[in-house]
Amino acid sequence: MSTTGAESGLPELDLTDAVWKKSTYSGGNGSCVEIADLGEHVAVRDSKDKAGPKLIFPREVWGAFIAELKRA
Repeated sequence: MSTTGAESGLPELDLTDAVWKKSTYSGGNGSCVEIADLGEHVAVRDSKDKAGPKLIFPREVWGAFIAELKRA
């Protein structure tokens, strides 16, 4: 069962022109995630499956996640 943006409370976003970036810490082995800055949201995808599902987070939620990673 998939969740649409409307069902999750997030807008349905067109990612056609999204600019995807990998971390500079990526080892280059293909097992990476990529993110795209969408303004109010951040999209995340598996670099091995570019056409696969994407996770969309509100910017403030993504920022809190990154801040927690840095504290760990």
